[in-house]
Amino acid sequence: MVVTVWILGDQILRKHPALTAAEQQVNKDQLVVLMIESQARARRLPYQRKKLVLLFSAMRHYAEQLRSSGFQVDYRISPGTAIAIKQHLQAYQPEIIYTMAASEFGGRRFQQHLERQFNIPVNFLPNTQFLTSRFNPYPDPLPDKRYVQEQFYRKMRQHFNLLMQTDSEPIGGRWNFDKDNRRSLPKSAQPSRPISFEPDEITTAVMEEVDQKYPGVGQITGFDLAVTHEQAHQAAMDFFDRRLPDFGPYEDAMSSAYDTLFHSRLSPYLNLGLLDPLELAQKAQKRFDDGQAPINSVEGFIRQVIGWREFIYWQYWRLMPDIAGRNYWGANRPLPQMFWDGNTKMNCLRHPLQRALVSGYTHHIERLMVISNFCLLAGINPSAVNEWFLSAYIDAYEWVMLPNVFGMGLNADGGLIATKPYIASANYIHKMSDYCQNCAFDRKSRTGDQACPFNFLYWNFILRHEKTLRSNPRMAR
Repeated sequence: MVVTVWILGDQILRKHPALTAAEQQVNKDQLVVLMIESQARARRLPYQRKKLVLLFSAMRHYAEQLRSSGFQVDYRISPGTAIAIKQHLQAYQPEIIYTMAASEFGGRRFQQHLERQFNIPVNFLPNTQFLTSRFNPYPDPLPDKRYVQEQFYRKMRQHFNLLMQTDSEPIGGRWNFDKDNRRSLPKSAQPSRPISFEPDEITTAVMEEVDQKYPGVGQITGFDLAVTHEQAHQAAMDFFDRRLPDFGPYEDAMSSAYDTLFHSRLSPYLNLGLLDPLELAQKAQKRFDDGQAPINSVEGFIRQVIGWREFIYWQYWRLMPDIAGRNYWGANRPLPQMFWDGNTKMNCLRHPLQRALVSGYTHHIERLMVISNFCLLAGINPSAVNEWFLSAYIDAYEWVMLPNVFGMGLNADGGLIATKPYIASANYIHKMSDYCQNCAFDRKSRTGDQACPFNFLYWNFILRHEKTLRSNPRMAR
């Protein structure tokens, strides 16, 4: 008897449930692990080339790790997923396939049709990469009800006993220290660069292949990301040791000199399964318990990991597939060319756009309050914006980008995810960054050729949608 365990590329888990379940049924020598690099999937959009290097290198390192643990691995680089599965079934003749549910809608739908398409039994296991698979705060959500992230986050904190004084009382007497996390970066600050990793033989080979086969966003030059569980753990420890203490106060700050500031840059590893969200949150709490990081920094990090990230994933599955077609504000302008070349006179957009195109990374405030803010105010079509985010970022997957862009960023869902549109004029950008210095536009002007575009776009949006905005309690004033 032969059993196939199909492990998807973004499921690089230390303990994969499909592998564990299969091992309970047959001996290791009866197992074949199937992993697929689908060229069609990798060409669906002009993806960030550093993301493709990260994904393929992590997959290949994982395959080698499984082989060294005694597993037989059938690693296929194929024109398409269905082709690879068909060839695998012909080669190994397994009696059953074990697989864990994909995190994305299309991938999961493909898995659900495996049995009928290939005429083979399939053991389809729940996805364990997210904490909502272990505890769902709202197991039976209503389709049109508005669920608030803050309440979701509190339920997660209580269930997983994170930063809790008692079963119902948070440490410090507050659930949220966001008000303490809005300082701009001092001129004297010198945030440390995240740890980097020299490409090994496997990664170097992947870099060469991506350079030759995938003409997407950016260049493979300078790739230095973690590609194994051990390296991802080192990256997490580097953040906890050198940046977590200052993360909170400067969480919303933006800088022309520093892209990471005190952020973790761990999302690419979380989204691949190289890191576990609960373990990260518990490690962050230990830093607070040991007096090595303040409560506002630790709470802010935990809120991102077990609050917003889990809420977004939960909302994705609650609202799919309808959310992908939402366009509440009737935005239909095409995406400007500057999003693909970074060529703009606006300092606040040039820096994050060029960073995204070169490295595949900008932190969350640049994504929300600069890039998405501009797209919402300028009336850029939400689908075009979503495709750009999916293309440009190393941590981009549909489950995270679609609800963040359509919901949080552009409010195109009409407020099902965020309670208000996140819009701001140049004043906010000036307050939280140094981008307005030496800019071609005047941050104080609302009209005229030199007026900052954020100003006249902001007031244009307010005036055009005044009636709708007045009905929102958070925007009425």
